[in-house]
Amino acid sequence: MIRTIFMGTPDIAVPSLQALLEHPEFDVVGVVTQPDRRAGRGRKLTLSAVKAFALAAGIETILQPARLRDPDAVEALAKLNPDLIVVVAYGQILRPNVLSLPRHGCINVHASLLPRWRGASPITAAILAGDPITGVTIMRMDEGMDTGPILSQQAEIIQPQDTTATLSDRLGRLGATLLIETLPCYLEGKISPRPQDHEHATICRLIKKEHARIDWTRPAIEIERMVRAYQPWPIAHTTWKGKILKIGAASVAKGHAEPGQVIPWQRKAAVGTGQDLLVIEQAQLPGKKMLAIADFLRGRPDFLGAKLE
Repeated sequence: MIRTIFMGTPDIAVPSLQALLEHPEFDVVGVVTQPDRRAGRGRKLTLSAVKAFALAAGIETILQPARLRDPDAVEALAKLNPDLIVVVAYGQILRPNVLSLPRHGCINVHASLLPRWRGASPITAAILAGDPITGVTIMRMDEGMDTGPILSQQAEIIQPQDTTATLSDRLGRLGATLLIETLPCYLEGKISPRPQDHEHATICRLIKKEHARIDWTRPAIEIERMVRAYQPWPIAHTTWKGKILKIGAASVAKGHAEPGQVIPWQRKAAVGTGQDLLVIEQAQLPGKKMLAIADFLRGRPDFLGAKLE
């Protein structure tokens, strides 16, 4: 059996861990994930999706180093004597002293068709850019950021209503399937890793809350992509009456109003943009639930005619 360390943190990584655990060729000797974080209004200590799954699966060795480059963390990995390390959205850079540990190298499942969208947020970036397709790439990691040679790829169409959440779910399952299809051939030497075309590489940024603030002078189609791309976090938002107003879902309609101006639109509300109208489908004020726009307007008729900033 192949002694395997799995590194991952969010939901998208769980299907690949599950696939490795179910495959008779791989012995998952340890899981590495990000430290528990405080989240939500109550600042409750929260486990990563991978840790929660690993605990439920009965995996005994779960490591959560604050910094993977620390000597103690590297020593803990070395003691597991891995033949292979599989990485899916782990969230930390692997240094050469970790990359060199397993005899079969470190394999990454990346949620894009590399070299497009290297970096921490490839799914969000693909939606924001209006890409018609994305996919998953299985690659052998090197010292660069998603620059290693490609073992296999599989494309996936981006649907018009896809959010980062829905697309992540599909790509997580697709990546797990492709990983299990690829690894046996790779380990048998039947795959020749293919260098990436670095000249055509694009880089995506780490998402921050401020990136989700809406600029109403932008075209409605770009803002609608923002609404989908920033679900489930940080959620596209604007300001109304000095309060943050989150937009949970929206669509584009032909029409005109001044940027940020709210107007009635077929029993809903639409907002003027730099081009066309953004029809709000769901909205949320601080401390309240996300509401369908009809319910939101029922208690707030003064929203129609407002100016969003």
